[in-house]
Amino acid sequence: MITLPPDYRPSDDEEFMNSLQTEYFRQKLLKWRAELLKEAGDTLASLSEGGIHEADITDRASVETDRALELRTRDRARKLIGKINLALQRIENGSYGYCEETGEPIALRRLEARPIATLSIEAQEQHERMEKTHRDD
Repeated sequence: MITLPPDYRPSDDEEFMNSLQTEYFRQKLLKWRAELLKEAGDTLASLSEGGIHEADITDRASVETDRALELRTRDRARKLIGKINLALQRIENGSYGYCEETGEPIALRRLEARPIATLSIEAQEQHERMEKTHRDD
């Protein structure tokens, strides 16, 4: 187990995906997953508090809309947790931080912004261009 200095931030000056960087991103992903799971638990608790007891039809519709939005948000979070778990697996097998298409390192700034990234910016842009081309057909 590696202990990170409290103010540690990955730097381009160090070896890519060294043990400190790997541990930094592992902790970042674990914290993110824990936050999402806590939010999901809070949502489940609020949804299980009972049915809709609003007498006014407008109030009832508003509550139902809020619940539907919350459920969609939780579904997105569920999918995100799956991607976080895959990123944690990539950390374990040593492939984290490397583009799945090119094998090149993914920029640290990109990983900071999106720690579940699997493609470099260049590969992602190419993927999006291909997607747009096929969508326009």
